[in-house]
Amino acid sequence: MPATAPPQPLLKRLPPGAWTGLVWCASTLFTLLTTFRLPGEMEPAQWPAAQLYRWDGLTFLALSTVMAVQGGRLLHRRPLLAVTLTIFAGLFETSTLGVGELPMAQYLTTMVVLYFVAAGHARRTALIALALAVSTLIVYISVRMLRDWAVGTSAELAVALVTVIVWLLGNSAHQSRVHAERLSAEHATQAVTAERLRIAREMHDTIAHSIGIIALQAGAASRVAATRPEEALAAMRAVEHEGRETLAGLRRMLVALRAADEGRDPDLAPAGLADVDRLAATTTAAGVRVEVLRLGETRQLPPDIDLSAFRIVQESVTNVVRHAGTRACRVTLDYRDEDELALEITDDGLGRGSSTDTGFGLAGMRERVALLHGEFTAAPRPEGGFRVTARLPLPVAVR
Repeated sequence: MPATAPPQPLLKRLPPGAWTGLVWCASTLFTLLTTFRLPGEMEPAQWPAAQLYRWDGLTFLALSTVMAVQGGRLLHRRPLLAVTLTIFAGLFETSTLGVGELPMAQYLTTMVVLYFVAAGHARRTALIALALAVSTLIVYISVRMLRDWAVGTSAELAVALVTVIVWLLGNSAHQSRVHAERLSAEHATQAVTAERLRIAREMHDTIAHSIGIIALQAGAASRVAATRPEEALAAMRAVEHEGRETLAGLRRMLVALRAADEGRDPDLAPAGLADVDRLAATTTAAGVRVEVLRLGETRQLPPDIDLSAFRIVQESVTNVVRHAGTRACRVTLDYRDEDELALEITDDGLGRGSSTDTGFGLAGMRERVALLHGEFTAAPRPEGGFRVTARLPLPVAVR
């Protein structure tokens, strides 16, 4: 049975608007509970104001609830308006309590909205939202002091401090997300660069082999040109064919890169689709069964296409072993109508690929296919699992 993906954390499963509504309901319930004498208390933590349960108090409660819910709905599209609405919701509800400050419970919804604004929006928007939240507390206290009303300055300072801390937490989450995205982009760039260097090393081996053949055939032709012209002509035709194949490979690569670091990597030995069966047997012995299906007429491919096709299959199978969490996958090699080679690697695992693993992952495969003027896709399958496909056009000589 294929493994199932682990569930997301609760904070990510619920949208910010839902969290806003839940926090508002919880804070309102907490406020109402404080007006009753709970078990173990000699008296209620807060004596209810006269208007709390009257029609006017219930009207203000309903109105503030509507504003809080609407603020949660506008959080993604209009964050500053969402903060403003939740601030007014807290003010309206506080007006029915008969207290000298904006209590922590009534400002908790604003704090939650402020966290999501700081975590998910630009720094300028987040700073404006923080200024709105803190300035509201300052204005509220200042108005009550100017009118000589009772003021809970210490409690309001605590609310302001918690508001700033919540904003800092949201800003930290925003910076962590931006840093992770930047690292992911850098890893993708490094993967493409490393894959280009790897391709350059492989092309060096292929071209060196072709030039060696050209030199041998040209030398043979020069020695027998006068005595055996037919053999000289055949040798020169071989030189022409090998030269055209080499130039075609270079044009498909489209890039001449600097030499890679010195030293030989054992994994860089010449390989091709003929080694797919060996790869399948090795992977099957390691615990993941690989089924290889060949369609069409198998034929000899240019070295660069043969090698790149094998690397794509190899990397895809490696990703299945490391990331898919499944026991089987299928590799399909389709030689279509003598003008292209189609590759497909599918599994029924977790539906995840990799872009930064040791074998350069999806970014490297996409780069290989692009250099060969092909088409590449990699995505989860609707029915479950993951699919990698590549279409590689074949040169005219192979057709």
